[in-house]
Amino acid sequence: MPWDQPAPEREGLPSAWSLFPEDLEALGCPGSALETFRRLHRPWTWKDGAPELGVSIRRWLSGVADLNLPRLAEKQPSEDGSTKLALELADGKRIEAVHMPRKVRNPRVTYCISSQVGCAMGCTFCATGSMGILRNLQPGEILGQVLSLMSELGPDRGHLLTLVFMGMGEPLHNLDNLHRAIRLMCHPAGLGLGKNRITVSTSGLVSGIEKLALLEPRPLLALSLNATTDEARSRTMPVNRVWNLARLRRALDTWGAKRGEKFCFEYVLLAGENDTEADAERLADWLGDLRSGHNLNLIPMNEHAASSFHQPSEDRVQQFAEWLKARGCFVTVRRSRGRDVQGACGQLVKGKAGSPTENT
Repeated sequence: MPWDQPAPEREGLPSAWSLFPEDLEALGCPGSALETFRRLHRPWTWKDGAPELGVSIRRWLSGVADLNLPRLAEKQPSEDGSTKLALELADGKRIEAVHMPRKVRNPRVTYCISSQVGCAMGCTFCATGSMGILRNLQPGEILGQVLSLMSELGPDRGHLLTLVFMGMGEPLHNLDNLHRAIRLMCHPAGLGLGKNRITVSTSGLVSGIEKLALLEPRPLLALSLNATTDEARSRTMPVNRVWNLARLRRALDTWGAKRGEKFCFEYVLLAGENDTEADAERLADWLGDLRSGHNLNLIPMNEHAASSFHQPSEDRVQQFAEWLKARGCFVTVRRSRGRDVQGACGQLVKGKAGSPTENT
């Protein structure tokens, strides 16, 4: 099928997980539509891995909506405490999510989830980009990842959950489906996630950034930058050939950051490619007035067979961080979790999605 076509659904029925209370009511819910939504979207109230709906509601709902969730097909625990999970969709395609408990006393958990099967952006340092795009995920599939993981591994309440869209796909390439899923996850009768507990990472799709800026609830934005000249960025990130660094910076200027919002800038360090002092100086200049009030994450490259790039030495990583700090940047060197199970950022291919990163 064309990549932008909907996923096959049972007998053409919509996913139950993509429906708001008003949708359930419009479909003729025989009981309280709000209560039915609540029972569907709160995994901590489920029994034996499924929502407790009652006989009449379940019979009615099974006739108007598809109740299938993505199937947890494989789990790969990492020695660092994270778990990479393969999820199988209704059409047999697989995506991956990563479950990451915090390494501190606070029981909060981070999920890294996907927005597409594959990716069209073609970043040359990313294994996922080498597989191309297969299709978008539908809202029920995006939310279904979260519900399946919560049911299987926890946490047992929505307020303990943080989500990052840093898995497979360019989230802003699938913005309509993505944002419907975000609205569902933020609904107070469902998971009740705060919008600042959701981060959407983009390679620099300016049209999507400008559209997302106007939507509510508006999640936090992470930008994968990774180069400091248009020549270098266009070589490693083809999106730059359409929206260059200057155009990308203007999109951030018009975002209009609200109270409590911070951008997250992600800079994957590639040995001999983007790790010189001149790169650090250009990066600080490009950030301008954003250099101190927002987060700049340096991520040493996670090597994989699909790319010829390499991770810089530890000395170079620390030196690059010092160059940026000397120029007033708020910098964190981050290490990807799940590297031993090929679950780290940029390592994933053939239905595998990347993990978020953690401070070191």
